[in-house]
Amino acid sequence: MNSRSLAVFFFLVFSFTEINAQKFELGKVTVEELKEKENPKDTSAPAAILFKKGRTFFTYNEQSGFLANHVYEFRVKIYKKEGLSWATQKVSYYVGYENLRDDKVTFSDAATYNLENGAIIKTKLNSEGSFKEKVNKNWNVASIALPNVKVGSVIEFKYTLKSEDLVRLPDFDFQYEIPVNYFEYKSEIPEFFIYKTLLVGTYKPEMNADIEPIKQIYGSNYKQINSFYSGVDVPALQEENFVNNINNFKGSIQNELELKRFPDKPVVNYTKTWEGLAESTYKDADFAKELSNRSFYEEDLKKLLLNVNSPRHRLDTIFKFVQNRMNWNKKKGYYVDKGVKKAYEEKTGNTAEINLLLISMLKTAKIQVSPVLVSTIENGVPVFPNRTVFNYLIAAAQIDGEQILLDATSKFTVPNILPLNVLNWKGRLIKENGTSEEVELIPTKFSVINNTVSAFIEPQEAKLEGSLSLQKTDYNALIFREKFGTKTNASNIEKLEQQFNGIAIEDYRADNQDLSRPVTEKASFSIDKAYDVIGGKLFVNPLLFFSYKSNPFKLEKRQMPIYFGFPEQRKFNLFLQIPEGYVVESLPSPIRIVMEDKAASYTMNIMSDENQIQIKVTQEISKAIFAAEDYDMIKDFFQRIIEIQNDKIILKKT
Repeated sequence: MNSRSLAVFFFLVFSFTEINAQKFELGKVTVEELKEKENPKDTSAPAAILFKKGRTFFTYNEQSGFLANHVYEFRVKIYKKEGLSWATQKVSYYVGYENLRDDKVTFSDAATYNLENGAIIKTKLNSEGSFKEKVNKNWNVASIALPNVKVGSVIEFKYTLKSEDLVRLPDFDFQYEIPVNYFEYKSEIPEFFIYKTLLVGTYKPEMNADIEPIKQIYGSNYKQINSFYSGVDVPALQEENFVNNINNFKGSIQNELELKRFPDKPVVNYTKTWEGLAESTYKDADFAKELSNRSFYEEDLKKLLLNVNSPRHRLDTIFKFVQNRMNWNKKKGYYVDKGVKKAYEEKTGNTAEINLLLISMLKTAKIQVSPVLVSTIENGVPVFPNRTVFNYLIAAAQIDGEQILLDATSKFTVPNILPLNVLNWKGRLIKENGTSEEVELIPTKFSVINNTVSAFIEPQEAKLEGSLSLQKTDYNALIFREKFGTKTNASNIEKLEQQFNGIAIEDYRADNQDLSRPVTEKASFSIDKAYDVIGGKLFVNPLLFFSYKSNPFKLEKRQMPIYFGFPEQRKFNLFLQIPEGYVVESLPSPIRIVMEDKAASYTMNIMSDENQIQIKVTQEISKAIFAAEDYDMIKDFFQRIIEIQNDKIILKKT
């Protein structure tokens, strides 16, 4: 590519913006920085990154070829004790390559600055504050613990990551849980490597690019593509309710290799399509071998399926067998460690071994089934089609045109109910011929909670007594079983009393053994001071202890999508016995609230006869994820519910 076409290419990719950035250098801490008591843009911040600088550049030697060098410099101000955690820094680096040398990380220029009697005191990091440890066979961690850090300190550090892996450059993060006053990132890429750049997050940095001629290093003179990004006053990424993985939304710059093109050599295309990824994964992970080895379980399967005829019955039987027999060792992945056969014999294995065993047995039982690659919530949303974006494997079966998703690693899942951390956007189903297709992981069916209460109002003591029944289906049932299914009754009573503040629980029992059925909790309860008595009249909240105490959405603005996990329907049926000597003076009016896009609704109806009041409420959230732009609608929706719930049932004496 000549210099003119390169210039055109970068004009299309980048907007050329002049950035008059001041110089930010390590070792130049000022008295003003040390005296600063709070961040001027965010007074609640426990700390702030005064600047972060990054640079990626390539070096070359004849033995190993090109090497990527990534250098990062930080200056951080500590305002509050909650910010002291920034004194410890950790950097993970990869050591599991087959054909490349291990990555290397080195820290330098690490120091703490404090103001003492008007003078700047610098405390350097010594060797005792630097550590390296092995995490697993693929990853190591380098870390430092800066000395003498206290509220008011300024800390600085620099680290360099050197890697022969040129396919995916490390992400340059410019947004954190604390504000960033200034950042800049410069990449200097030889023209032999063309990268696809992705900007993540809502903050858009300034961008600039140019082309620079470089003296002979690799056989001849070549051109270098320099890209520069910068920004100021990046707001802290705040923890918010209903977020799946906050790291999915932090501002960062990501680079993935598209082309490698050296003079007099064929162009190498690194841009994998999802189809290409599926085909290579099926081959490299040796799925065919693992799925074809059946001899070790055939006798067990034959006995298991005796007199089991229908495809769905066979699927359910095999799923329960694998789920009960196998024990997950908590290792994720879609490559086997010891193989399906050995995992079967030892009754324990990683995600791939357990679910490939399930797939193999289903195939043997003449059920159409395929592996599905998944990125769990903590692993992030798949963006580039490469192997690192997935870290999990499940199964997808087809029976009579219905797709059934399966994961036998958990003791509490059932067909089409996956572990919650698997509900992350879309998976990639891989067929035997190497083709693939997207699989929607987010459920569309409502998970239901049915709440039923029958209660007696005792006006002499402002007390309520009655019975309570809570029934949970699908994902709500899974959540209960995972958190409370093996707990004692005493623990579950305590859980309910904390959930419904002020309630006293007795005679608790739960039915949660049959995974194919809803979870049902039943109990007797009493509440003191359950309602207000004013002028001889009783003012009763229609939803009793089910009412929202406050709006779960409190922030003025929302940076991230609202993640509910799955569609949910909550039903409330309450039957209140009117005490003798009282009649209904007024009831709240029936009401229905519907969001503009009809993705959420709330309906309440109240009726009464001579001795009973019946309250029926249905609340539906029909989408698992709402865009950040919908935040005001969601916030207003819950605020209107709270206002409705403040409208009281009024009983008066006859």
